[in-house]
Amino acid sequence: MRTKKALFYGLAILLGGCVPVVSLQPLFTKNTLIFDEQLLGTWVENPSDTRSAWVFTRLDSNGADTLPRALSDSADKVYHLSLTDPEGRKGSFCVCLVRLGNNVFMDVFPDVLPSGLDDPEKAELFYNAFFLVRAHMFAKVSLSGNRMSIWLTDDDKMKELLEGRPSPIAFESVEDRPILTASTKDLQAFVSKYANDDRVFANEIILERRP
Repeated sequence: MRTKKALFYGLAILLGGCVPVVSLQPLFTKNTLIFDEQLLGTWVENPSDTRSAWVFTRLDSNGADTLPRALSDSADKVYHLSLTDPEGRKGSFCVCLVRLGNNVFMDVFPDVLPSGLDDPEKAELFYNAFFLVRAHMFAKVSLSGNRMSIWLTDDDKMKELLEGRPSPIAFESVEDRPILTASTKDLQAFVSKYANDDRVFANEIILERRP
């Protein structure tokens, strides 16, 4: 019996040197997805660093095969992100831009297995894949010409907010990391309300387009 590829993705995502908060549900819905051609291209934090880069491209037909069902007819609005950090560590992701009111957010989720394979049947430890789920992280983004600001979440900074009574959104602590368990509707309301709160969008990364 073949196993659905979309089920087997790791929870741990490392972007920008911080550990982001992840969500079991996506931030996007079909009516909030947008596609902005300004995002396409190679972006760098330090123009003199030739090693690290954020490369956004249109999702190709092979990548579309691994999308969750909710995006099956919206593949033309999905980006592929290839990320390389200054230490040469790499990541491969799908990215959706989500407009909520006056703000734009990214929903980022891995597009391949942690092993680097896109098919669990070819993974060295096949049965370990049953314990992995695809999770989403979100970030606030602002694009202006050749400059982009991305505000990432940070689990340490968000914990105090989430652990308040009552908590502003449903979550569970897993190995002392907050994992958001709320519905997409509640997640959208949460990021809209806290869009300018540095307890949620704590870490700003400024990127410049590489010519």
